[in-house]
Amino acid sequence: MTKKKAASFNFEKSLSELEDLVSAMEDGDLTLEQSLKAFEQGIKLTRECQTALKQAEQKVQVLLDESGETEALASLDPSDSDDLTD
Repeated sequence: MTKKKAASFNFEKSLSELEDLVSAMEDGDLTLEQSLKAFEQGIKLTRECQTALKQAEQKVQVLLDESGETEALASLDPSDSDDLTD
């Protein structure tokens, strides 16, 4: 994502759109073509949200490194964050 695109990205709006797409697909009222377009849009939104989350995580890590608080993170289960990248 470019800086200009990242600045205009709205995580909450994208997540809401993704939820709407999933609901529409689960309802089963879409044609095959509509389902494929919804799926394609959903993949795009998912990737954008994952990128935004990864960037936020990196910012938090930088802030924690600067403040010397990284020891608190050592007690967290690192497998929890892996679920977002799968």
